[in-house]
Amino acid sequence: MKYISAIIFSIAIVVAAVFLGNSYVSRANPDGTISVTGSGSENFTSDLIVWEGQFSRMSPNLEEAYNELNNDKETVRQYLIDKGIKPKNIVFNSVQTNEQKENQYQNGNFVGSIFKGYELIQTVKIESNNVELIENVSREITELLNKGVQFNSTPPRYYYTKIANLKIEMISKATEDARLRAERIAENSGGSLGELKRADMGVFQITGQNSGEDYSWSGAYNTADKRKTASITMRLEYEID
Repeated sequence: MKYISAIIFSIAIVVAAVFLGNSYVSRANPDGTISVTGSGSENFTSDLIVWEGQFSRMSPNLEEAYNELNNDKETVRQYLIDKGIKPKNIVFNSVQTNEQKENQYQNGNFVGSIFKGYELIQTVKIESNNVELIENVSREITELLNKGVQFNSTPPRYYYTKIANLKIEMISKATEDARLRAERIAENSGGSLGELKRADMGVFQITGQNSGEDYSWSGAYNTADKRKTASITMRLEYEID
């Protein structure tokens, strides 16, 4: 009986080993599929520029401050028109009014504040497809100082109006790149590429050309550079015949 028990126990070990081995192989390649990731990129130049700036006036008299600011507004408008910017591309936002006060201290203790005047601020926004013209004007805007206008400019932002079409082209390139990779892997493994089972699009990225800008998991969208690079990835899953 001892020999019979030992034999049964040995057979059980062998059978268990066979099942475990088959289970490992099945788990490693469950349904004969291959997953690959392809990428596509394209360089392009922005065709839309947005540029903003602001000017301000300050006076103890609110009406006086407003009149001075309104004169500055007309000076800014005429300057931009003389530089070749169309009036329809020039948008002035509403005036922001701030009361300016100076804090007073005695022996290091706050004792109150004194009214100094009203500061009025107005911003202007220029949006145009004439990118080169607006770039030049933004560099020369300090000329307004000679006209008595304290104008503060922000760096231009660059956009692309055909981004939807560009994205379609990138998806096509990334898909083709992934398909070619899958075909090579299938051939090298002695099989052939079967039907496409799944396709997942990665994050669409827009970075400045040669900027060394990092990619983002949520997608980068560069507006600081006029010349940009768009890229996207596609993950495809194919059956293997």
